Amino acid sequence: MRRFIGKVIIELVHGDITDLATDAIVNAANEELQLGGGVAGAIRRRGGPAIQRECDDIGGTPVGTAVITTGGNLKAQFVIHCVGPRWGEGQEDEKLANTILSALKLADSRQLRSIAFPAISTGIFGFPKDRAAQIILSTTINYLKQDTSRLRRVIFCLFDPTTFDIFKEELENLTGSNNA
Repeated sequence: MRRFIGKVIIELVHGDITDLATDAIVNAANEELQLGGGVAGAIRRRGGPAIQRECDDIGGTPVGTAVITTGGNLKAQFVIHCVGPRWGEGQEDEKLANTILSALKLADSRQLRSIAFPAISTGIFGFPKDRAAQIILSTTINYLKQDTSRLRRVIFCLFDPTTFDIFKEELENLTGSNNA
């Protein structure tokens, strides 16, 4: 599924984010930047140890922020590690929006043209998927409407069919059934 926001394509895909050949993929990181399970584990396995070494050198990053490393052995040149909120910690909606904005702004500061996001905070962090989809997609669309972004392609790569369907429905709600 694709939608245009100005000059930018927003695309939903069902699959493994580590297979994508974008300028950057986004890691749903923890504050310590330890690549454990879920998306981070897949990035560690496919990208190799260089990514974790770079994360160790950075040392960590707070909720709502993002840092960048190389992509190691991944098809993507970079990994943007952003820390979303854990459900129940307070101010989750604002923190999730800030997380997405941090990743988008970091991609722009590096003059990247394509980026792929997973469903940040919806795995072990427990954020409700429908609520996350609304925040993630609306934050991205509002950012891209500013027409200051260098990005030309933003992908949301969703691993399971249920999450894909939730994001698809929300993207249709935000952009209409045809396009924005």
